Amino acid sequence: MSSDWLCYMLQCADGTLYCGITTDIEKRLHAHNEGTGAKYTRARRPVALVFHEYCADRSSALRREMEIKKLTRAEKLALIGSV
Repeated sequence: MSSDWLCYMLQCADGTLYCGITTDIEKRLHAHNEGTGAKYTRARRPVALVFHEYCADRSSALRREMEIKKLTRAEKLALIGSV
């Protein structure tokens, strides 16, 4: 399923959560942990994948990312706990 888009959430070493999209979660997770991913995660390594959800296309993955980013921390934690 490497050509499918997915929305994912990471938990950073400081306990914060980061949300993003990708077509290759293993490559993206490696990039985050190597410091070549998002600027936000560079100073918060290591990060761990705590949630992912497949989306139909890039557009729907971006929409889902925005929906998740608007959630409160408690709502994000509930989403993580539901998988």
